[in-house]
Amino acid sequence: MDDNTKKELQSAAFERLIKHLRERKDVQNIDLMNLAGFCRNCLSKWYREEASKKGIDISDPDARKHVYGMSYTEWKEKYQK
Repeated sequence: MDDNTKKELQSAAFERLIKHLRERKDVQNIDLMNLAGFCRNCLSKWYREEASKKGIDISDPDARKHVYGMSYTEWKEKYQK
């Protein structure tokens, strides 16, 4: 498998993970942290850090919006227990 195809597959898998987490609003970040050692906020941080490596500036709120599908404040108000 060439590197481009590998990166496309990894990107698609990442987007599926984000979609899955958006659909599973019942799963709290603390649950993810306890079980897997990462949460939605970690994903948004990693996304922002990888963008930075490419010289792309993404704010923390924008990175979180990409992962949550809405602003973090809105998500917390609607779904955080």
